[in-house]
Amino acid sequence: MRKKKSFAMVLALVLLLSTVLAGCGGDSKNSKDSGGASKEKEAVQSDGTIDASKLDPVTLKLYLIGPSQKDLPKVQEEINKYVTEKINAKVDISMIDWGDYSQRMQVITSSGENYDIAFTSSWAFDYLPNAAKGAFLPLNDLLDQYGQGIKKVLDPRFLEGTKVKGVNYGIPANKELAQQFVWRFNKKYVDKYNLDISKVTTLEDLEPLLKTIKEKEPADITPLAVPKNFKPYLPFDFALGDEIPIGMYIDTKDHKYVNILESPELKAALQTMRKYYKAGYVREDIATLEGIDNMKTGKWLVDREITQPYADLGWSRSAGYDIVTRPMHQPIIYTSSAAGSMLAISSYSKNPERAMMFLNLLNTDAYLRNLIQYGIEGTHYKKLEDPYIEDLPAMKDNYAMPGFALGNMFLTYLHEGEPKDKWDAFEKFNSSAIVAPTFGFNFDTAPVKSEVAAVTNVAKEFIPALYTGSVDPDEYLPKALQKFKDAGIDKVIAEAQKQFDAWKAEQK
Repeated sequence: MRKKKSFAMVLALVLLLSTVLAGCGGDSKNSKDSGGASKEKEAVQSDGTIDASKLDPVTLKLYLIGPSQKDLPKVQEEINKYVTEKINAKVDISMIDWGDYSQRMQVITSSGENYDIAFTSSWAFDYLPNAAKGAFLPLNDLLDQYGQGIKKVLDPRFLEGTKVKGVNYGIPANKELAQQFVWRFNKKYVDKYNLDISKVTTLEDLEPLLKTIKEKEPADITPLAVPKNFKPYLPFDFALGDEIPIGMYIDTKDHKYVNILESPELKAALQTMRKYYKAGYVREDIATLEGIDNMKTGKWLVDREITQPYADLGWSRSAGYDIVTRPMHQPIIYTSSAAGSMLAISSYSKNPERAMMFLNLLNTDAYLRNLIQYGIEGTHYKKLEDPYIEDLPAMKDNYAMPGFALGNMFLTYLHEGEPKDKWDAFEKFNSSAIVAPTFGFNFDTAPVKSEVAAVTNVAKEFIPALYTGSVDPDEYLPKALQKFKDAGIDKVIAEAQKQFDAWKAEQK
């Protein structure tokens, strides 16, 4: 009898302990106390607005990319007054500088810190691998419940192009969706020598202009001002970014990935760059040049950049002299351009519903969007005739935020000199673009992780010297090809093709 009673007591204790542990486990990741999420749902009114009085106060931890800002605490105080009124939440924003961001965020994520929102992209704190390994929360349901405003204002191709196996893990910034490379010219030299840039499209088209500058200007004027990461424009949709020579032709008919090093387009570009290098049109140290200060010095004729509507005006204002451009190709919408700037909710967030409410505000509320970017009216900027503002000294010195990384750009003020139709022009730019053949496809490199790492190392060894003309392509291209094959590039291409074919079949 005593044994039966003891067994019953032990069983009851085990059940009780299991219940307690289950409760603790539920609080550790995403879940709330009972009724927590239901309060968020009850706060949503029939018209989609939020009744903040029905919500418990929370503080959302945000990690954003960019240098520290002296006046961030002051601006954050104003943000919190407003956000408390709207969704009964405050924000705690930490800035991490450009070069440190990816590494720091990996450490923060690996530690299991329960932050709420972080900047991610195709180039910093890389969106795809972090989504795949569970760093970010799936957002489809949260978007439907608390992000309807986002879905109304955001070009649907942003959300479609950033899905991973049908799931959204981040909210893209509403900005230019398409990507277009341009030749960017210092207008001073264009005018001085009456250079005709109207027909300049290709790398080869630059030759007579570069020759003029080389022959008529001092040696410290660089005709083609590009650093070691320069890549000739090639008509490919890249599988792993333009650092790795795997891509599909933009105008493909067979939808096959190829080794770009074997393409006639690259071979022709390498020959041209070699000619330019030998002629002194680029800097002699280009293969090791991390960056180039041409915009600051003004001692250059042409470089290459990615554009957006009215970019010439912004570049000219920043440089302090006139810059004009010529497009290399029609705007193209790539998967990577859709993921160029995003905000994701951490899988460890304790307040995912409120985080989505905040992101919805950031993408639909003009006051909040401009406050987080430009700071406080009268302190950091002066309001001119709507929609224009003028920066005050405090903005430049104490609060210069990277606007492209903060949500819906179409809500932001304009600077004097920018055309009133700027954001309409962005929409037209996006509408005019062609869609890359692999748009929406995200290559999961896990099955060929070792080969991708090896191929990446080969790329670092050969690409800068080859693409900048620093070495003879007739000699080095065959060597590079063999090294890439030894590293397993063919296996990577085969895996990319296999995944793409399966994805394509699902789309049909």
